[in-house]
Amino acid sequence: MRALHVALAGLLSLVASALQASPLVDTAWLEAHLHDDKVKILEVSVVPEQFDFGHIPGAHNLDWHTDLVDPLRRDIASRDALQALLRKAGISQGDTLVLYGDNHNWFAAWGIWVLDAYGLDAVKLLDGGRVKWEAEGRPLTRAPSTAKPGNLTLAPLSERHRARLADVVAIAEEKAPGKLVDIRSEAEYLGQVIAPPGSTELSMRAGHVPGAVNVPWSQLVNADGTFKPVDELRRIYQAVGVDGSTPVVTYCRIGERSSHSWFALAKLLGYPTLNYDGSWTEYGNAVGVPIDNPSGQVWRGL
Repeated sequence: MRALHVALAGLLSLVASALQASPLVDTAWLEAHLHDDKVKILEVSVVPEQFDFGHIPGAHNLDWHTDLVDPLRRDIASRDALQALLRKAGISQGDTLVLYGDNHNWFAAWGIWVLDAYGLDAVKLLDGGRVKWEAEGRPLTRAPSTAKPGNLTLAPLSERHRARLADVVAIAEEKAPGKLVDIRSEAEYLGQVIAPPGSTELSMRAGHVPGAVNVPWSQLVNADGTFKPVDELRRIYQAVGVDGSTPVVTYCRIGERSSHSWFALAKLLGYPTLNYDGSWTEYGNAVGVPIDNPSGQVWRGL
């Protein structure tokens, strides 16, 4: 019997270690750690206001419109501004940080990409996000989250996982190695849709970057919003020639959906992957860049 207990203890230890190492945590794990002082939770949703109508207990809200971006330039938030927000949320050195959001974690994954740029490369994503948490009837609260100020210090900005326009053009013109992955819908990729109705994410040209393969982000998730198994993700990408043997660059329209695919490629598969956050709103408005537009559609103004 003692041997059985020792074996079970060892198995539980292995499971705990695997969870610690994984870039994902599941809803059961997070609920079990809601009162763990070393686990800090951030919500980053497409609609930040829904936080006020119910959020995971202890979570703090990051508004992607203002908290994760520079208020003047189209760029990610400055180190000082972001560090102050995270400290205000009670985050300190050594904490386990878990992000979640709505819409299949699009902006939560983008938040992880931003934090990664400042040296926080061990941040976890709640698999399935807000939708799965709610569907399972797990606790929500409207109570404001309070915390003693933390002491987190961010590293200087690194662009190790960021692609710029020049990088994408170099790959498109076969002047640099790399695989481009367009994670938008097939209609966007083919140039049939420039932007959704009412969207401000407009581009003067439609289509995709020459040489880019189309792997919509939706192919990576199950019905409940969780990521598909790693072996299945690997097969999805191998089918279009993406196997991690050369750097991968993901893009969408503004960089948030492509962060979701970046997370799958970089964090789950371990492929060398950069996210092009300028994405199609920069590329499709740039002058003189190569474009492949099977539809021939051109935006003609309002």
